[in-house]
Amino acid sequence: MEKEIKMKRTRIMIAAVLLLAGIANVGAQDWPQYLGPKRNGTSDQKGILRTWPEKGPDIQWTVNVGIGFGGTAIKDGKVYLLDRDDKVGDKLRCFDLSSGKELWNFEYPAPGSVMFPGSRSVPALDGNRIYSCGPYGNLYCIDINTHKPVWNKNIWTDYGGSEIPKWAITQCPLVYNNLVIVASQAPQAGVVAYDKLTGNVKWTTKSLGPVGYVTPEIVKVGKEDHLVMITASAGRGESASGGKVVGIDPLTGKILWEYTNWQCGIPVPGAVDAGEGRMLITGGYNAGAAMIKIEKKADASYSVIELYKNPDFGAHTQPPVLVNGHFYAQYSTNERKDGLVCMSMDGQVKWITRRAPLFDKGGIILADGLLLITDGSSKLYLVEPDPSAFKPVATAELLKGDSGDQRFPTQNWAPLALANGRLLIRDQSRLMCVKVAR
Repeated sequence: MEKEIKMKRTRIMIAAVLLLAGIANVGAQDWPQYLGPKRNGTSDQKGILRTWPEKGPDIQWTVNVGIGFGGTAIKDGKVYLLDRDDKVGDKLRCFDLSSGKELWNFEYPAPGSVMFPGSRSVPALDGNRIYSCGPYGNLYCIDINTHKPVWNKNIWTDYGGSEIPKWAITQCPLVYNNLVIVASQAPQAGVVAYDKLTGNVKWTTKSLGPVGYVTPEIVKVGKEDHLVMITASAGRGESASGGKVVGIDPLTGKILWEYTNWQCGIPVPGAVDAGEGRMLITGGYNAGAAMIKIEKKADASYSVIELYKNPDFGAHTQPPVLVNGHFYAQYSTNERKDGLVCMSMDGQVKWITRRAPLFDKGGIILADGLLLITDGSSKLYLVEPDPSAFKPVATAELLKGDSGDQRFPTQNWAPLALANGRLLIRDQSRLMCVKVAR
C-alpha cells in the first residue's frame, strides 16, 4: 500500500513538472514587448521552416491599419498594436492571433501630424496590463480585461515640453521590476520612471541633452543592471557636439557614468548588451558604431573604456542582433546604402550586401539559428547568419509598403514580432500574420 502511495505521488509530481514546463514554454512563445522577451531581437521559437513555397510562406490573415511604424506585442494568443489616425488620435487595438479578428480597442484624442506620420512605438505587456506611448507623449496603462485605462500621463507636456519634436515622440515602454521607464527628453526630465500600478512618479533624471528617438535599455555591468540612454548631438558630422551615452541606476535614477565621444544627430537604436560589461552603440547618418566597456572600480565609481569606433557599421532605426559573436544590422541611411552588414565582436566588418540586395530599415529576428528579415520595402528574407558571407535561404515578396502618401510610398520599418510560429509584420496599410514555423 505504501509503495502504491509513493508511486502515485511520483506520478503527480511528474505531471506537475510537465505542466509547469508546458506553461514555461507557452510564456517563452510570447513577444510581450519591443524586440521580444529579452528585448534583444531573439526568440526561443523552434521549427522554423527552412523552405517556402514559390509564393512565399502562408499568410494566415491580414487586417487594415493606418500608416505608421509601430510594431506589435503578443501575449496569450492576443496581438496588441498602437494604431493611429493623425486627424483623431491613437487607438490601441487587440486582435486574436489565430484569426486576426479584432477583439477590442481603446482610443483617445491626440490629433496632429509630423513628417513620417502615424504610430511609431511598441506596447509592453505585464500581467493584465499593457503600457503604450503615443507620438504625442500620451503614456497609458490599460487593463487588458476591462479594456479601460488604469492611469495615464503625458511624458512630454508634464515636463515642460511644448512644440512636439520634429519626428514626434518614439518610446517603447520598458517594464522593470515595479517600474515603467521611458525617456521623456523634455526640458525638465530626461528619463522618467513611473510606478507601474499607480502611475506615480518614482524618479526622474535631469535633461540629458537634445531630443532623440531612443528608448532606454537594460545592460548588465557585472551583476548589476544599468539603464542605458543615448542622447542626440547638436548637429551632424565633424561639427556635431553634445551627444552622449549615460548609465543610470534603474531603481533610483542616479546617473552612474557617461560616455561623451558619441555624436549622432538623430539617434534611434538603443544600446546592445554585448556581454562582459560591453555595449554596442549604433546610429545612422555616418555615426557608425562604438563599443564601450563599463567597469566598477574599488571606490564604487565606474570607468568607461572605448574599445573601438567603426563608421562602416551602424544602424538607422533598429538595433543590431548579436549572433555567435557577430552583429547583424541594416545600415542604410541618407548618406549610404550598405544594406545588411555583418561585424565581428572586435569591430571588423565581415561583409556588406549594399544594394545586392538592399536592406533599408527593416526588422530582424533571430529564431532557431536563422534570421527573419524584412528589407524595409516589400520582401521577407530567411537568412543563415554566417560571418563568411551573406547566405539567403529563402525570400518572398509579401509586403505592399504603400502608405497612399506619395512622399513615403514604400516603408516597411516596423519592428517584427514572433509567437507560436507566427510572424507579425506591419507595412503601411496592413498588419499581416505569416506562418514561419511548423
